[in-house]
Amino acid sequence: MPGDSVPLQDRPCLSLQDSMLTQPRKSKSRGILSEGLDTECTPTDFILQFTPPRKQQRLFSKGKENDSNQFVLSRRSRRKDSSPNISWDQLPDEVVLRIFFCLPLQDLVRISVVCKRWQRLAFDESLWHSVDLEGMTHTALALQQVLRTGIRRLRCPRSFVEELHLTGRGSLQVVQMDLSSSIIPTLALEDIICRCRLLECLSLEGLQLSDTIISCLAKNTRLQELNLSGCSAFSAPVLTRMLKSCSRIQQLNLSWCTFDNNHIKSVVDNLSSSVTHLNLSGYRESLTLNDVKVLVEKCRQIKTLDLSDSTLLTADCLPVLSQLKHLLHLSLSRCYHIHLAALTDVGIMFPVLSQLDVFGLVQDSQLPSLKREMPHVSINSRPFSSIARPTPASRFVGFTSDRTMWNKKCRLRFGL
Repeated sequence: MPGDSVPLQDRPCLSLQDSMLTQPRKSKSRGILSEGLDTECTPTDFILQFTPPRKQQRLFSKGKENDSNQFVLSRRSRRKDSSPNISWDQLPDEVVLRIFFCLPLQDLVRISVVCKRWQRLAFDESLWHSVDLEGMTHTALALQQVLRTGIRRLRCPRSFVEELHLTGRGSLQVVQMDLSSSIIPTLALEDIICRCRLLECLSLEGLQLSDTIISCLAKNTRLQELNLSGCSAFSAPVLTRMLKSCSRIQQLNLSWCTFDNNHIKSVVDNLSSSVTHLNLSGYRESLTLNDVKVLVEKCRQIKTLDLSDSTLLTADCLPVLSQLKHLLHLSLSRCYHIHLAALTDVGIMFPVLSQLDVFGLVQDSQLPSLKREMPHVSINSRPFSSIARPTPASRFVGFTSDRTMWNKKCRLRFGL
């Protein structure tokens, strides 16, 4: 009514929120129009007024004939997880290390970039006890990082190492190491070997060495197995000092090195009496009968001896070698001055001998008659020598690679 109008200045002041709540609107809830909100209403009352009703429990019966037997279908409330939420940061180092211990090499390297703590734990020396890097294309950086972890067993044969930059002057903890047939600069190899003091088993087969490397090997007095087959570029005097210092060597492979008469004399004169497995094959014009006599006199405990490709040896060496009462395996392959007739008495001269390799001396048609003379001896069963080798060559027959190193596998391996 016009008469009932109130002046504007006498009207109550409304806030923006109250004015929005008091405007009449159409409600779509339950399909009806809401009444005009011309009375005061708190936001809570307003929200409750237009909140959809709770779902009612649905009643079902088993059938028309059993209407009295009703059951209720309702949703079970979710059970709250009572287990506490534990963060990785709350786990002690011992637990995290135990988890990291189960990871392969590639994953262990990946998680090292997550944070500083994980980087410290990922390269903990307890995880890097033994590593196999065979098959890695660029080995230098990986080898450099692995050597910092305090590794004890390192297998890295047939690898390509460009340059190596080891920081600090600390010694390495390596006990067993295989770098056979690798391409590695001599200076980088010197940097590795000169930091080693605890080596027990070492294979540098096919590498170019130096007098510095052999001199550093002399400081590893615990050395028991040494494979220098096919190595070159070191002198006889340093070889003498190394053999005198490493008096615990039991298996020694010096086959096919670039030796002259002085090298051979250094070997036979300074070998330790503890040697039980020796390979001196490949010295066609250097190894003589006198050298064999000195060798037998000094090393009475030899069980395996390989003198193959020593063309200066004749049948006269057999009575000398028969003084080795513990000899089980003898290789005289391609010693062409030892004739078949002399071999027939080997079974009598060597009563405990179990294996004889004479490749190139006996034709296939002559083998049956020779075996009848020595029924207890296996003849020409091992074409390759396994003396001091980390992985015996016989295990690669049929192209099945064995990635063991001195009869044990490494825990961390690159690739499959």
